Amino acid sequence: MEKELIIQNTNSGAEIALLEDKKLVEYHQQKDNSQFKVGDILLGRVRKVMPGLNAAFVDVGYKKDAFLHYTDLGAAYKTFNHYFKPVFGGNINDASLKKLTYLPELDKKANIKDVIKPKDLLVVQVFKEAISTKGPRLTTELSLPGRFLILKPFADFVAISKKVKNKEEKKRLEILLNSLKPKNMGIIVRTSAEGKIASELHKDLQNLIEKWEALLEKVKNGKNKDVVHKEIDKSSSLVRDIFSEDFTAIHTADKAMAAELDEFVLNFAPEKKDIVKLYKGKTPIFDNFGITTQIKSAFGKTVGYGKGQYLVIEHTEALHVVDVNSGFKKGLSGSQEENALSVNLGAVDELARQLRLRDIGGIIVVDCIDMKSADSRKEVNERMKTLLKRDKAITSVLPLSKFNLMQITRQRVRPQIEIKTKEKCPTCDGSGKIEPSILLMEELENKIEYLTENDKDFTLELHPYIYAFINKGLYSLKWKWSWKYKKIIKTSPDNNLALTAYKFVNAEGKHITDLI
Repeated sequence: MEKELIIQNTNSGAEIALLEDKKLVEYHQQKDNSQFKVGDILLGRVRKVMPGLNAAFVDVGYKKDAFLHYTDLGAAYKTFNHYFKPVFGGNINDASLKKLTYLPELDKKANIKDVIKPKDLLVVQVFKEAISTKGPRLTTELSLPGRFLILKPFADFVAISKKVKNKEEKKRLEILLNSLKPKNMGIIVRTSAEGKIASELHKDLQNLIEKWEALLEKVKNGKNKDVVHKEIDKSSSLVRDIFSEDFTAIHTADKAMAAELDEFVLNFAPEKKDIVKLYKGKTPIFDNFGITTQIKSAFGKTVGYGKGQYLVIEHTEALHVVDVNSGFKKGLSGSQEENALSVNLGAVDELARQLRLRDIGGIIVVDCIDMKSADSRKEVNERMKTLLKRDKAITSVLPLSKFNLMQITRQRVRPQIEIKTKEKCPTCDGSGKIEPSILLMEELENKIEYLTENDKDFTLELHPYIYAFINKGLYSLKWKWSWKYKKIIKTSPDNNLALTAYKFVNAEGKHITDLI
């Protein structure tokens, strides 16, 4: 399968699209206004301890204090705290943790006031970004993610991803990582480690240990609000998390981002060093790869697939409901059972994509077209299970009921993406009424007169129908305007404009309509 990552910079951050065989399967929005990203490790000072909430509020430099619950301290907090006290004083006795002495684990029934006091300095990690008026949520159970492994200081275990199903491979990875694992450091083996040789895993582990040592140096010389480990941005973290041998290209129009991704890929997968492509086209990168159209068509209430079939996706407080519709049954032939099976198989193909694309989590109930055969119902169920193996989130699929209802549960990896696919009419501005079309040419000419008198260089963008009308004939309306105002009038068709809508843009492509 061909995989491509397309990154488009915007005024507020970046948009990231993952394509599988040219089809959009994941869409991410990265906002620049997010001061703290999940995975960032920083120094914070305890502002308030709230015994009633069994939590503390920590000053990490955000406008709102961050939240640290007692359960997020971790069982090894006493050991963690005992180790970092001399580091805050400027001493690192043992970065490898080989000589670490474990103190008793935290009592699960104790209160946070027994272990944390106001003004305490802590090393904390963001595991939930700030939302609305709430500050970030923190933990002291530190994790350093790599391409194949996740390093967990102050722990002593090897855990294998549940998505590695092969028992022999799980055993191999467990034995191998136990031989490589430093003392008093835990390792979580990611799904991407499946089938990797010892040298690749060892290199990834060494990179994580180096990050840990660099983190300690920053803590040693740091002060409150300092970031001691910065998680890479979402585009790089996506490359890290989903990178595989069939990843064929990463496209971006930003030179700085291309250089950063080049370095990242060179460190993690030197054999894929030419995978990053700098896009130089004039068309926006998402439009060039057909992503804008796919986004608009995929996020509506009704999603089409196949030849006339479609899904209706509804969201309620408790669950998500999906209705499978056969539409006009175009191209369907055969018995009713065969047609129902065909429509349902197409539906699960599209639904599996939709779950990843929108990150739909919780309970999903799918009302399939009625099938009488148990074999048909089993085939639909098995197809969905197979497709969801590509999903990073943990999923569960129950067999179809006698009413042909499929029940799915899916872990939510990130906030569900909601995109408005219906736009306010630019011509009537949502009022439902438009200016008299007979006055359009007069309005355009008045604005052209103003721009030419002020010696402004511009291009008039119009709906293709109006563009054709203005350019029709040897002595076209455009030619008459050019002759009258002694300036060549440049026009351009734009399919995205409403019939009577228009734009004046300058040489840089920026709107100048507001200046008129």
